[in-house]
Amino acid sequence: MLNNFEALIEGYLENEIGISQAFLGIDLAQQLKDNLIKLYSQNKLFEAGTGWGDLTDTKEKHRTDTIHWLDRVHNNVFENHFFDVMDAFVLHLNTTCYTGIKSYEFHYTRYGEGSYYKPHRDQFRDKDTRQFSVIIYLNAAWVQADGGELCVYGEKGKQLIAPLNDQCVFFKSNELLHEVLVTNTPRLSITGWLKC
Repeated sequence: MLNNFEALIEGYLENEIGISQAFLGIDLAQQLKDNLIKLYSQNKLFEAGTGWGDLTDTKEKHRTDTIHWLDRVHNNVFENHFFDVMDAFVLHLNTTCYTGIKSYEFHYTRYGEGSYYKPHRDQFRDKDTRQFSVIIYLNAAWVQADGGELCVYGEKGKQLIAPLNDQCVFFKSNELLHEVLVTNTPRLSITGWLKC
């Protein structure tokens, strides 16, 4: 597990974006994917918006994904195992990099065929608690024709990141402009933020 954490940190320090393959392990990734699909089949995903609280906007189509928040109160064994991994990562970050992360929030994300998320940063205009963005992909057998790549615009130019199964992506929330390109097949992930 520590090797995965170090891969994220080193990639971030060297290239603005940390990437770790096989972050959760195939079994947990599949269990979380199955849970997401089950929630979708039960109509428990809802249209995502931009902004926060009373300022949330779902009318302007900056994004067309649907989400479902993860929470320990769900008492879902797989979600709780996921949170155990994130607790260990936060502890490692705070111990080795003194980041001062105090909490986090994560949701399942589903992009249906033709969905997208236009260029944006993961920081609210009037609330700066989000420090790092974390995305874990749940797409077995992804191929380029499926689309849905993460497109990141940083100091080193444009980078395309394929949403490969169990791959984790890590970057500073307020720094990198990024978008999700149009998906040609359902694209699944867990997306969240480490907060101060």
